[in-house]
Amino acid sequence: MAEVATTREFTIRKRFAASRGALYRAWTEPARLTWFFNPDQPRPHEPIEVDLRVGGAWRLRMVIDEQTDYLTGGVYREIVPDRRLVFVWGAVGGWPDLTEGLGDAPVVTVDFDDAEGDGRDGDVADGGAVMTVTVTLPAHFGDADARRWLDYGIEGGWRDTVARLVPAADRQGRN
Repeated sequence: MAEVATTREFTIRKRFAASRGALYRAWTEPARLTWFFNPDQPRPHEPIEVDLRVGGAWRLRMVIDEQTDYLTGGVYREIVPDRRLVFVWGAVGGWPDLTEGLGDAPVVTVDFDDAEGDGRDGDVADGGAVMTVTVTLPAHFGDADARRWLDYGIEGGWRDTVARLVPAADRQGRN
């Protein structure tokens, strides 16, 4: 029996009442990036760092539980204000660990688009936005490596993280 190849990417799509610009700022301004933190854990004392330029990095300390915390973040590959962010996911000395270089870490693409709808039947009225987050594992990963990453629970972790942005961004509104 032939084995089915392991999926190497997943996509999360959310609609917001907030504008594209508000979503972009939620990802790129340290004061607004606090939505990324686990709300059930104490906030870390270390400041969030954002060097918003291609080749620059963003990083923060993620606290999972009393025994587990780590640096995470990314190194920007592409920045299109209010439209798109592409970054290699990880942090030097963090998780995923970028100490060995950028080629062994997933790439995260965040696209911000205008939402269309009439505000009825649960639609977000025009003026809101749709955010699409795609996490892609490195192309050179074999099926076993890809499966190991997926077994870490990265898809569930990203879904939980993105879900935290919904109320934060909608509270900030169309700013």
